Amino acid sequence: MNTIEQMLHNDPFFLGFERIFDRANTASRLASNQQKYPPYNIIKTGENTYLIELAVAGFDEEDFDIELHDGILTVKGNISAVDEDAEYVFKGIAARNFERKFALADTMQVDGVSLNQGMLTIRLVNVIPDEKKPRKIPIGKPTEKQFLTEE
Repeated sequence: MNTIEQMLHNDPFFLGFERIFDRANTASRLASNQQKYPPYNIIKTGENTYLIELAVAGFDEEDFDIELHDGILTVKGNISAVDEDAEYVFKGIAARNFERKFALADTMQVDGVSLNQGMLTIRLVNVIPDEKKPRKIPIGKPTEKQFLTEE
């Protein structure tokens, strides 16, 4: 059992955090296994909106498979227009197949995807449900319904 698992099982401060630590562990694994291609940017465009930009010169719309499953956004590029017979003197444009993954919070949703001038842009929105937003809790007189008592 590692240190994080020991904290989860022994410290009452961490009630219900198991899923969060699992997601952090997954994100860490994804980051260490990622290749460097294609280069990308992550831009915060508002309080709850983001853009992921991937530089994908040479790809067409039909060359992509983009999927969001269980908090993991997977972008696959399978380039179809590769000229195998070309004799390159120098090849500096890395148009090759790739798979890039991004770990997203449970509240993140893909708002749209576009491809323009070799830049694949994925718009993300953090949609926080009302029950997860901060709320004020008034102090009132206890009732039998509010508290469980041992009798």
